[in-house]
Amino acid sequence: MSRTLLRLALVAVIAVGLAACDSTDSDGPGTTAGTLNLAFSGLDPLANGFHYEGWVMIDGAPVTTGKFNVSDSGGLVTLQGAAIANGAFEVDRLDDAAAFVLTIEPAGDTDAVPAATKLIGGDFGGASAALSTAHPATLGSDFASVAGQYIIATPTSAAMDDEASGIWFLDVASGGPVAGLDLPTLPEGWAYEGWVVLNGSPLSTGTFLDAAMADVAAPFSGAQPGPPFPGEDFLVNAPAGQAFPTDLAGATVVISVEPSPDDSPAPFAAKPLLGTVSTPAAAGALGQNLGSLPTGTARR
Repeated sequence: MSRTLLRLALVAVIAVGLAACDSTDSDGPGTTAGTLNLAFSGLDPLANGFHYEGWVMIDGAPVTTGKFNVSDSGGLVTLQGAAIANGAFEVDRLDDAAAFVLTIEPAGDTDAVPAATKLIGGDFGGASAALSTAHPATLGSDFASVAGQYIIATPTSAAMDDEASGIWFLDVASGGPVAGLDLPTLPEGWAYEGWVVLNGSPLSTGTFLDAAMADVAAPFSGAQPGPPFPGEDFLVNAPAGQAFPTDLAGATVVISVEPSPDDSPAPFAAKPLLGTVSTPAAAGALGQNLGSLPTGTARR
């Protein structure tokens, strides 16, 4: 072969190699990047360094799509607070992704492993995945069967004039007492929490995993033993802006689903049960509040 023909052959080989490089990501062949657009409804901003992180499942393994938080207006922002235009993230091998999962990650998280606190997810069907709490890799329930009952009483008090100052999630109508809450079992990374909103401020009745057992705390209850169910008497240690004992008539009652560990002492966005105490205060029921459950869409 002449020297001229050899040069032409080498130029052709180089051109083919450059074209191949242009068709793949800089990390190497087979890692073509794509743009993932995320949109959510019902996500609250996370506090104290906690943040959200997206994951796609590729060949059965989780691959991060990026960390972010949510602004007060609901837009996606970087951990430094800058807006993320169109909720867009560049992800290698995005076309190979079978599913998307959103987690809540603790402050200081730097690893490439999803936290146990998996909130919503969905399987890709073509170009998009509809995200919900029902996906089996996340909370695993649509909460469509939840129900709740409560009584108004102060079993931890020896007094007889403060009965309107306590709420307990139990049912005595069937001759009980029996558990007053019908809730699905939560996976690792989550807990239920009861709330009463008094004078515009939410007061926790305690976190729990089992509606047929006492919750983990009783900071406001009296000295007498309480029933073995979630609930609280508001008798002592009143926080600023509150006066105990009180009257729960007209108060809002909430059962929320909380991340564990929790980013904030305030109620989380997911509040599957909601109700209002009657006037005068008396036993009542909680209604479903499924519109509070976060949802979303992942598009590639």
